[in-house]
Amino acid sequence: MLERYFALSRNGTSVRTELIAGLSSFLATMYIIVVNPAILSQTGMPFSGVLTATVLLSFFSSLMMGLYARNPLIVAPGMGLNAFFTFTAVKGMGLAWETALGTVFWAGIIFLLLSIFKVRTLLLRAIPQPLRHAIAAGIGFFIALIGFTNAGFIVDNPATLTGIARVDNAVTATFIIGLFLTAALVVRGVKGAIIIGITTTTLLAALIGRVWGGAVPLINWDGWISSPDFSLLFRLDLAGSLQWSLWPVIFAFVFTDLFDSLSTFVGVAEAANLKDASGEPLNVNEALLTDAVATTLGGLLGSSPGTAYIESAVGIEQGGRTGLTAVFAALCFLPFMFLSPLLSVIPAIATAPALIIVGAYMIRPVVRINWLAMDEAIPAFLAILLIPFSYSITQGIIWGFLSWTALKIATGKYRELSPTLLVIDAFALLSLLTVSH
Repeated sequence: MLERYFALSRNGTSVRTELIAGLSSFLATMYIIVVNPAILSQTGMPFSGVLTATVLLSFFSSLMMGLYARNPLIVAPGMGLNAFFTFTAVKGMGLAWETALGTVFWAGIIFLLLSIFKVRTLLLRAIPQPLRHAIAAGIGFFIALIGFTNAGFIVDNPATLTGIARVDNAVTATFIIGLFLTAALVVRGVKGAIIIGITTTTLLAALIGRVWGGAVPLINWDGWISSPDFSLLFRLDLAGSLQWSLWPVIFAFVFTDLFDSLSTFVGVAEAANLKDASGEPLNVNEALLTDAVATTLGGLLGSSPGTAYIESAVGIEQGGRTGLTAVFAALCFLPFMFLSPLLSVIPAIATAPALIIVGAYMIRPVVRINWLAMDEAIPAFLAILLIPFSYSITQGIIWGFLSWTALKIATGKYRELSPTLLVIDAFALLSLLTVSH
């Protein structure tokens, strides 16, 4: 049944490979189960309630991505979106968190309409091919940067903005060993290299932490069961969130989530060659509709919007090619409604090497960019550079679009600009004016 529904053989995969891939993607994204509540609870929402909402949203959305869109992508509350929810909408604008949840819901409804009428698909198809390659490479650098910062290897430096941590400590030493171990397993083509690397680095963290001391997390089995908290379900303020003054907030959620998801689909599809006969990401209409449902669910369940995760590339690098990868990952989320304390067993330095290795995997499409055609090379370069430097996929793609349009007009090639791309440019400019203020 699984073979027929997911066409495993035709996609060059198997149930075992999809299982390993799903588990790998989950291990790379499971941090959101505790990080999302840590951010959203600063609004006054109960930590345990947000944790339950995060697990439910990740489970249902990833399951839909696997069964309906048949794509190997994990969907969960988006980083950046949760920060906007907390620090801009609630703390900055003084909204009640119930009202902010309402804006998330209405943003999801707009998403659904855009997806049903295939407007989002039109936007996706308007992205020029060189920018698609650039987005994939930019996400590769971004995901590697996330890995380095999670490991504490790249740190703040007042003199140079960023710097590298000292290596004479338990945390950095464990990370370096885990990175080279994982890289060696990948290079040798070992099946399940990412999972083996994460597991081994976790065990090393416990061992080195006990012998060396320092800040390496230690395994603690005390109090590892907790009860789910459903107190945030349907607590959103639907009427209050429709005030005219709140439409900029709704628009900010729409725009940011729109381009985060589009760029994730494009980047992963380019890097893994998960494209249909026309060169578009596989089952893109269904995937975009799933992403829209995830945003709507966020408001209903008590979380910031859900979106496709770039860390899904970890499982794809392990051979995941079908929706079965997302199904297995979704099933991994569900037990943590009760077992969330167990997440402390796997420290960030254990998953960081996987993100860095996947970053190297993601930048492969950069060789397809014509670096001699400067009207294409400069926008591609800006997109690649600004995605990690701004710590925002959305900012990278915005400036890639705007510079592409400006240079095509400056060189007299304005006929290459589609009406849809000009609409995207207009929304990009509007976003720069509204989201940042």
